Amino acid sequence: MADTVQTWSPDLQGSLPGISASASARRGLRLFMRRRSSIAFLMCLPLIVIIAGLVLYPACYSIYLSMLNKAQTRFIGLDNFTFLLSRDVFRQVVEQTAIFALSAVFFKALIGLITAHLINNLPAKGQRKWRGMLLVPWVIPLALSSLGWWWLFDPTHSALNYVLSSLGFDEIPWLSSPYWARFSVILVNVWYGAPFFLIMYLAALKSVPEQLYEAAAIDGANAWQKFIHITLPMMRNIIAITVLFSLIVTFANFDIVQIMTAGGPRNMTHVFATYAFMLGIRSGDLPLGAATSLFMFPILAIAAIFILRGVRKRGREIG
Repeated sequence: MADTVQTWSPDLQGSLPGISASASARRGLRLFMRRRSSIAFLMCLPLIVIIAGLVLYPACYSIYLSMLNKAQTRFIGLDNFTFLLSRDVFRQVVEQTAIFALSAVFFKALIGLITAHLINNLPAKGQRKWRGMLLVPWVIPLALSSLGWWWLFDPTHSALNYVLSSLGFDEIPWLSSPYWARFSVILVNVWYGAPFFLIMYLAALKSVPEQLYEAAAIDGANAWQKFIHITLPMMRNIIAITVLFSLIVTFANFDIVQIMTAGGPRNMTHVFATYAFMLGIRSGDLPLGAATSLFMFPILAIAAIFILRGVRKRGREIG
């Protein structure tokens, strides 16, 4: 049989590099789309764009704005920050924010942990009812619930003082006394945020294997020993992450303080957000207000570093 020689036309030979490049590009795209990390990135891309537009850009602009004078016509560097640090009112705001955030987070975590254990020991049907009822404070819009609490504390129409006077007790100046005002805003924050801790801790309790409790019971451990040696170690990462998230949100809290006291009396209930609002919006000094709000960043960054370092360390120990 005669050998056959395959020949290619010049037009076909010229199109081969293009066909090869196109096929290579399609193959590369298919390989890219098959990777889970690539798919995850593409699905998160719209969220990344939104965060960059609504969070990253305003944050960078706030840093720039904080280094301008009040008229925003001249660059003054860190003068706004040094001016704030020299003011007694600002140091009082830092103290009040720390008291407000730390005490509120502590009581929210404590109440959430106790109620989560109580609900976890109920029958399944009872758990659903209690979960629904106890989540109501967290579901209600914060501004609306803060208005309701303001009415309860209002000196003229206070329902709480009406009950106290009916029982023969003296009325309490809930919002006009500096220390009672502090107590009031912390109480409302705890009431609003405790259900979040409850649902997180309840989910963590559900993930603890029952075999561990059964083995501990066989060894003669009581309820407190089970809690200390089994429950807490298994929940430490969830507790740390929940506390960090709540600390960030509580430090940046605005609604409760602004609606109930607006920072008064005598600036004793101001937190970073309300004080920045007063300086930047009400007083018209946007650079000084931006500088005030930026003081939260290093405090929360340090807290996040320490908490997340502990979470990673415990994760490596478990792994």
